[in-house]
Amino acid sequence: MMTTNEQNKCAHLPCRCLVQAGDKYCSQACKEAGSEDVEIACQCGHGGCPLTA
Repeated sequence: MMTTNEQNKCAHLPCRCLVQAGDKYCSQACKEAGSEDVEIACQCGHGGCPLTA
């Protein structure tokens, strides 16, 4: 039996992180981000997502 570690991009648009299959966001920051305003930067704090404004 083969298992796959399928990864998808975080659902927060400016985020570059990958998440495991079944997860939608890489962090609570991304989950809460963009709920009211459009954001152009990611503040998840992970190395691949520098805070850029």
